[in-house]
Amino acid sequence: MSSHPTIPESASRPSPTATEAPETTAIPTRPRLVRFGAGFIIIGLFWAVGLAMVANVLLPQRLTDIGVASPEAWFGTINAITAVVSLVSNLVFGNLSDRVRTRFGRRTPWIVGGAVLGGVALAAVGVIDDPVGITVVYSFALVGLNMMLAPAVAVISDRVPLSARGTMSAFWGAGVTIGYPIGALVGAAFITVTVPGYFLGGALMLLAGVLAVIVWPREKSALDLPAKAGGFKELGKSFRPPRHAPDFYKAFVGRLFMLISYQMIAAYQLYIVQQYIGQTVAESAATISVMSIITLVVGLVASLGSGPISDRIGRRKVPVVVASVLFAAGVAMPWIWPTTMGMFLYAGIAGLGYGVYSSVDQALNVDVLPSKEEAGKDLGILNLATTLGQTLGPIITSSIAVATGSYTFIFPISIAMAVLGAFTITRIKSVR
Repeated sequence: MSSHPTIPESASRPSPTATEAPETTAIPTRPRLVRFGAGFIIIGLFWAVGLAMVANVLLPQRLTDIGVASPEAWFGTINAITAVVSLVSNLVFGNLSDRVRTRFGRRTPWIVGGAVLGGVALAAVGVIDDPVGITVVYSFALVGLNMMLAPAVAVISDRVPLSARGTMSAFWGAGVTIGYPIGALVGAAFITVTVPGYFLGGALMLLAGVLAVIVWPREKSALDLPAKAGGFKELGKSFRPPRHAPDFYKAFVGRLFMLISYQMIAAYQLYIVQQYIGQTVAESAATISVMSIITLVVGLVASLGSGPISDRIGRRKVPVVVASVLFAAGVAMPWIWPTTMGMFLYAGIAGLGYGVYSSVDQALNVDVLPSKEEAGKDLGILNLATTLGQTLGPIITSSIAVATGSYTFIFPISIAMAVLGAFTITRIKSVR
């Protein structure tokens, strides 16, 4: 930490225009923007593939291989614990990356350190034969992942011009969008030889942060930036959510509703196909595979196309609202037509909507930040909406299914959540 006097960072340099990078207040060259875009694709793709290999395939298989009495229960427990770990660590490391002052910049040390911790811990899970040990080490992997991701997202706020944020958000979203299904497919290839799969997953997570930092233009030294106030009291106060920032909280609520809507269906796709559509195990496997391919294709096209369009028209709310409505329309398909084709239409329409949403929503979140100097911490708070949505969505679905004995009612509730999210976004006033 530097001992410079504590003064607002905004007072130390002029505010950039829409085409100027906040870090330098200069208009970046096209090669520089290309490097940023490539870095965001790399980090999004590599961490998503590495994590999906383990989380979707290898971890549940590992619990079965070591002879755990109830692997499903342990898997649920691990996911619940790591959801809390992710929620806390994202906020903590986003805040700490706002405050650190090193010659390598504010974000770079955390991105590289998180990549190393996350990659090593993820690989280590594959050689542990105790469920408690697996839980602890896997939690460290998620700590490392969020240590990397929280400051990496803040790079969009720190170093990318307002006019290019939609494009950079799209590159990040495209990497993640194709990373998850690729990770599941690659993980399945290691189902009978899991240890090499864990090592590959860990290596990909490590490379995600390291390669992104190498590809991005080098971050400026932060030693000359005004230091944040020191001491534990000031550090504790720094975690306080922003005040007098209504648009910030509208973006939070909008994302929360959308993620609940998404997870209500996505987390239970297999059960919906089997129990609501009425397919056998073999039929459902084929249906889910086709749905994954459809989602991969439309999601990739939507992610790469909508971000640049958002930048060109200078609007964030319209693409996010349209995406939410598209997603709701996709959810309505199997509700209206409880057939295999209804599920394919869901995959295509909802996948298109979510692809647009995931590419522009991140840029919208950056644009509503009340303080650019606390971007890491505030983005960490916004990311709590993602974690809460991922947790609450499946709980709502399972509660409805148990209470009614059917999946019929989850569709209108999911639609309502998406529409509520869209309506909340329309109430944002500081962003077009």
